[in-house]
Amino acid sequence: MPILNKDMQVCISLSARPSNLGTRFHNYLYDELGLNFIYKAFSTTDLPGAVAGIRALGLRGCSVSMPFKEAIIDLVDVMEASALAIESVNTVVNDDGVLTAYNTDFEAVATALTRRNLDLSQPVLVRGSGGMAKAVVAAFRHVGFTDVTVVARNAPAGRSLAEKYGYTFATESEALGGSFRGFGMLVNVTPIGMAGADADGLSFPQALIDEAATVFDVIAFPSVTPLIRAGELAGTQMISGAEIIALQAAIQFELYTGIALSDEQVAQASAFSREA
Repeated sequence: MPILNKDMQVCISLSARPSNLGTRFHNYLYDELGLNFIYKAFSTTDLPGAVAGIRALGLRGCSVSMPFKEAIIDLVDVMEASALAIESVNTVVNDDGVLTAYNTDFEAVATALTRRNLDLSQPVLVRGSGGMAKAVVAAFRHVGFTDVTVVARNAPAGRSLAEKYGYTFATESEALGGSFRGFGMLVNVTPIGMAGADADGLSFPQALIDEAATVFDVIAFPSVTPLIRAGELAGTQMISGAEIIALQAAIQFELYTGIALSDEQVAQASAFSREA
């Protein structure tokens, strides 16, 4: 990495629970490619102040994670099509003081689904209704899945999300209490299983996991969540949060730098990001 200098471009992330994943991913590639960039993770209790700082200090870009994906909408200048359609932001790019918002989560999920040649008619159960859930459900509709049920603790948000894309809503007691069975794919878009207080939680009952052909957990850290571990034991196909975060980070990297990464470069950066 070059010595810090006045011309170095700075990218940051904003999250309630910062990790080193994005920091190591981006900085590894800056170093490998000889780019005059640096990336640093932050948390904040003052989102408007943080966004004003991005603009005032000329920071090049910002990755946005929970719980800021929706709150940041009113603080940017331009909503790119993916962020506007989903009403959720995970990336902000600063072009001479103009802040443009994107949602690379949507593109990453759509890419992961498309690569696997999945049965688009299989029943899918998605648990969650927040900003990332919006990207996931939108990606399922974009790819062509026809039978998706959204289950959420926040019933109004979950029902609104399902109805927006022509899907079905169910309460947690209905979907997880034994009333619904036979889902081909289970998708966790909640913090259940994330490192920290929810680390040991299993987001779906074992009976549903045993029936599923594919298990998809968007949690990036740890890479092997209780859901992924249970799916592996049941012999199901896996889509992990580690894959999704690497794909979306590669799209962010191109937005910040203008450089498209190869699959090999993405894999190398992803592996490096998890070494510590």
